[in-house]
Amino acid sequence: MKVALVLFAILISSPATWSQSMNGTKALKELLGKAIFLDTNLSEPAGQACASCHDPKHGFKGNGDPQVAVVGGAVAGRSGNRNPPSAAYAFASPEPGYRLIDDEQVYVGGQFWDGRAASLADQAKGPFLNPVEMNNPDRASVVRKVCGSNYGLLFKLAYGFRLCSGSSAVPDAYDAIADAIAVFERSSDMNSFSSRYDRYLAGKLALTDKEQAGLQLFEGKAKCAGCHPSGRRSPFTDFTYDNLGIPKNLTHEATKGAPVDHGLGERLGPQENGRFKVSTLRNIAIAPPYGHNGYFQTLKELVHFYNTRDVASEKWPAPEVDENVNRDELGHLGLTAEEEDAIVSFLEALTDQKPFFNPFGE
Repeated sequence: MKVALVLFAILISSPATWSQSMNGTKALKELLGKAIFLDTNLSEPAGQACASCHDPKHGFKGNGDPQVAVVGGAVAGRSGNRNPPSAAYAFASPEPGYRLIDDEQVYVGGQFWDGRAASLADQAKGPFLNPVEMNNPDRASVVRKVCGSNYGLLFKLAYGFRLCSGSSAVPDAYDAIADAIAVFERSSDMNSFSSRYDRYLAGKLALTDKEQAGLQLFEGKAKCAGCHPSGRRSPFTDFTYDNLGIPKNLTHEATKGAPVDHGLGERLGPQENGRFKVSTLRNIAIAPPYGHNGYFQTLKELVHFYNTRDVASEKWPAPEVDENVNRDELGHLGLTAEEEDAIVSFLEALTDQKPFFNPFGE
């Protein structure tokens, strides 16, 4: 492991770096958060990390296999019933709640598909203890693993040695672990804004003719920008919730046998049935499958669904939840096959180009 060398590099960094945070430096917390995010020893049994469901090579969303709608947990045979959302660009999501948008009360923000976590740190606390994810029995076991890890010194330097002093420190230590993950998830490592589109906006390259056509469609005829606003440093989501009318996924065991998923409605009531948080489109081309239940295996299929969902001759299956389906902004867009392909080309231009550096690899 390269932890000692990385830590030494931080320790000799400028004093300005050390003043960026009251409770340990920002640089230390980012590095610590990355170490925790990548650590496969933090599950029970060992073998699953945050990155197992949010792989950096695939836009921090899923594991890149289009046929894996739901990533299995640390215990063989256990899994949830939803496709992992992207951890990248989630930092911009506001605290959840209703806001007045276009004279309508609209639910916005939060983390997870249903917004049940108010912040990145709140979200980070969940998977460690979820029996279908990392399956740790309690917070103390997670704290013990972090304190005893080969990056344990980073944790103590960033948040204080007392957090590894015994059971009385467990609540604060667990909060610190979640905070470190959140700091990493707000970092440029995860949110690099380094795609071809970003370089185009900065005047550093020209989009291809096909990408340019796709951008024009995205912002116009295809109505994509209504929920996925484009522009400089945009996360390509407005963090609202929508029912796209996605059918039940009957091809994956975890989703096929699951009860009807009402999304936001399960938390807030039937007036929100079927609505799930609008996803970022950044890195979407390298992060199949798509949809809250992983129904779509390719971008082409996803775009075609948006375009033709309500066209009878296409014979799409019925929505899993028929309430609140958005029939104003998708379903019968009248796009040609060439226009669909152009949109796919533009979406491919949203893939970040900055390499992900893992200082903890062997």
